[in-house]
Amino acid sequence: MTLRYTGGVIRAAAPTVTTTSAKGVWLMSQILPYRSAGTWPAPVVTVVQTFLATGTWTAPTGVTEVEYLVVAGGGGGGRVVGGGGGAGGFRTGTGFSVTAGTDYTITVGAGGPGSANRNQAASVQNGSNSVFSTITATGGGGGGNVTSGSVFQAGEAGGSGGGGTAGAPSGGGAGNTPSTSPSQGSNGGAGYSPAGPNYSGGGGGGASGVGGAGTISPTTGGTGGNGTASTISGSSVTYAGGGGGGGHLPAPATGGTGGTGGGGAGSGSTGANATAGTANTGGGGGGAGASISDVGNGASGGSGIVVLKYLAPPASSIIFKSTAKWIAPTGAVSVDYLVVAGGGGGGLDRGGGGGAGGFRTGTGLSVTAGTDYTVTVGAGGAGSTTYATGSSGNNSVFSSITSNGGGGGGSADATPGSNGGNGGSGGGAAAKAPGTTGTAGTGNTPSTSPSQGSNGGTGTHAAPNYGAGGGGGASAVGANGTSTTGGNGGAGTASTISGGSVTYAGGGGGGTFSGGTVGTGGAGGGGNAGASGTNNPGGNGTANTGGGGGGGSYTSAAGNGGAGGSGIVILKVNY
Repeated sequence: MTLRYTGGVIRAAAPTVTTTSAKGVWLMSQILPYRSAGTWPAPVVTVVQTFLATGTWTAPTGVTEVEYLVVAGGGGGGRVVGGGGGAGGFRTGTGFSVTAGTDYTITVGAGGPGSANRNQAASVQNGSNSVFSTITATGGGGGGNVTSGSVFQAGEAGGSGGGGTAGAPSGGGAGNTPSTSPSQGSNGGAGYSPAGPNYSGGGGGGASGVGGAGTISPTTGGTGGNGTASTISGSSVTYAGGGGGGGHLPAPATGGTGGTGGGGAGSGSTGANATAGTANTGGGGGGAGASISDVGNGASGGSGIVVLKYLAPPASSIIFKSTAKWIAPTGAVSVDYLVVAGGGGGGLDRGGGGGAGGFRTGTGLSVTAGTDYTVTVGAGGAGSTTYATGSSGNNSVFSSITSNGGGGGGSADATPGSNGGNGGSGGGAAAKAPGTTGTAGTGNTPSTSPSQGSNGGTGTHAAPNYGAGGGGGASAVGANGTSTTGGNGGAGTASTISGGSVTYAGGGGGGTFSGGTVGTGGAGGGGNAGASGTNNPGGNGTANTGGGGGGGSYTSAAGNGGAGGSGIVILKVNY
């Protein structure tokens, strides 16, 4: 006997309702009891994040699996009738398990360098791997070279294999190396030279096609193998095309065309340089041809890319700990945001603390659904290792919101290096002989409303410990140094946008001379100054807080300043 159950289902058993699934057609009155019990599935939205460089992805709350695209860097092309570089490995899949709240390192492989030295091994031109969790796409193989000793190199193995140069036994390199299923790439093509002086290099392999062999009638480098299209980003984009091989004689020999998906073209008998693979496609670089008197250089492969696509609850926060691209989901109208810049580096030798990166937060910033936004996360500034102001942190940016990097801390007895740098928050100043102090860095530079940060503190040239000023923080100025103490870093500001209360953008502590009490870093990731009575360097600001680096301290030698902490961007989407 069958029954009609809630959800409009007619079968022998009632439908199962979980927090992720409820099949059928339901009345609101039927749904409400499940919602009250917290067992009704939450609505979800599609989120796409694109990584053009190595960084970190934090799996949002409620996300348990992702779709991925991982493309490695393409191989560089060879020189002197060079083989085309093989495309970077191309790997894609769905239903890959992740753990919410976990940080995953994203590695985006660089393209291999094109050959400017015909006598180097083709392996020097291999592209670098791209990695997400357990998924590794292998860099493309380098294209072969003809050495000055007339050694005809084969193409290198890789995600896709590099093309061989002219002359036996210079075959193309093997693709799908190491082996994956599905295959991550194809073999490179062989060079051709039945009898000199007519030569042509083979094309590099692509994700979906082998590299073409070089030909003689007419003399043309082999074509790069074609790449593979992906729609993970919302539109169809082709990646991982192989580089074209180079041509030699008889003139006018031509280089092979690059494969679709960013493969660079080879050059011909004019002796021109080949064409590079397109950045963030994993395309192989073109191989160089040669004339009797001129030899071009092989071209570099294109860098790789990593794209993640997943379903997330609308209320979940999207955390960016490194620069990436983000596509505003369907239905998105605005975001609440936190944008924190990189902290400034601390100063050397009784150094001032680095200023915190600018702290900006707000609600209801308009976005356009389907638009691709670049999210820039600023790196922290380097601590000073010379008698100069520590380096400023780098800006973090989302849409029209820019938070400015923190100012570096001043270094002792330096002119003008004892001054603190201006920035999101200002760096602390150090003592400047004879008997004067540097100028503390100004925060909230350039000016924003509300203020993005605070001023640094001043140092003192008073014995016995000559304390330096602390770096400014998001919510408080850095403390001034005294004759016995370094200034503490200014406190940062707490935010709950990620779901819990986290404090960001604390200033770095100021250092001292031969004892005394060193400054502590401000709440929000500010680094402590170097330990009292030693030559210890200042502590680094905490990563992804925008904290300023601590100033170095001095006993018998100068301690270096600590590096500023990197910034962070967090978005919460409104629908």
